[in-house]
Amino acid sequence: NAWLVDGVRTPMVDYCGPLGHVSPTDMGIKVARAVLERAGVPAADVNSVITGSMAQADFDAFVLPRHIGLYAGVPQSVPAILVQRICGTGFELFRQAADQIALGYADVALVVGTESMTRNPIAAYTHRTGFKLGAPVEFKDFLMEALIDTAGPVTMIETAENLAKKYGITREDVDAYAARSFERALQAQADGFLAGEIVPVTSEKFELAGYATRGITLPRKVAQLDRDTHPRPSPVEALAGLRTVYPGGVQTAGNSSALVDAAVGAVVASDAYVQRRGLKPLARLRGAAAVGVAPEYMGIGPAPAIRALLARTGLTLDDIGLFEINEAQGAQTIAVERELGLDRDKLNVNGGAIALGHPLAATGVRLTVTLARELRRRGLRYGISSACVGGGQGMALLIENPDA
Repeated sequence: NAWLVDGVRTPMVDYCGPLGHVSPTDMGIKVARAVLERAGVPAADVNSVITGSMAQADFDAFVLPRHIGLYAGVPQSVPAILVQRICGTGFELFRQAADQIALGYADVALVVGTESMTRNPIAAYTHRTGFKLGAPVEFKDFLMEALIDTAGPVTMIETAENLAKKYGITREDVDAYAARSFERALQAQADGFLAGEIVPVTSEKFELAGYATRGITLPRKVAQLDRDTHPRPSPVEALAGLRTVYPGGVQTAGNSSALVDAAVGAVVASDAYVQRRGLKPLARLRGAAAVGVAPEYMGIGPAPAIRALLARTGLTLDDIGLFEINEAQGAQTIAVERELGLDRDKLNVNGGAIALGHPLAATGVRLTVTLARELRRRGLRYGISSACVGGGQGMALLIENPDA
């Protein structure tokens, strides 16, 4: 009995771009305020704030969930929590919101996934006691190091290469898939679909009576951000000219997910609250499933997660009108497509992370909001959003269009 009432996001802006100096907390506050207004839900009605953010992207990262709630106007008495399932975090936010509603802890949950890929720190864990004479200085790029699963060790790109070998996926297959992702994203921008889920970002202050003022400050020559920056014409011929990450491999910078900064907010509410307020929600949350897979094949995670979700809900693949599966890497998405036998015409119909970007904790919320809006536009009933998860997991979420 949990509903996705509405959702809204910032534009997804390229790494080291105009959002690069903005705290994920402030991006989160922005979308939290915007989604409450768009959903027609007073901040005073929120009973729980559930947030996700992977990077330690600010010195006050520990209080990110609390500040998002407070500066969005949620009452001081309402608790806030930070949830982490790497690329599956956004789906976990929805599951925890639905669980809290089912258990009677909340009628309304404010859900926010926010991520600054740019602000991943250059960090060291060995210098708390100082620098010893002749000892190595061990500062490293946190973002690069985080893309290595040390159990292997195996990088995220290597897991996609493993899947390419297992499923017979060629470089040409991956480039063709990526080109289509870009084409679809550009079309979704041109027809205004993506604009329908974006709140423009400007320089502004976030006031909270009795407390310090927070806010967003954009670069001097940037007045407003109102569209995703990564989609660009990317024909197969151009993609084919890029160098692979590993010799003889299939993955390149052009057919892997883009690094972007973004935040996405959503309101999840109980059936009783929706009826009482006369709201028209985007979708009903029908079920969720998370599974584990071999770390070296982590990208296949959506396939068993989707199978588990269908088994749990009594549906079949044929019942699902649309799929949003995160494009961590092109070969990874094709492997899931082949494993499940998916129709590509039902998959990522407005482009995916290759074209739009993958802001880790925000991605699952973005995929689900986009999916809900597209189900409504097409008059289809069921949709599944899903992602692989570093370390060897997969998660999937089933939603239903109430008007279909």
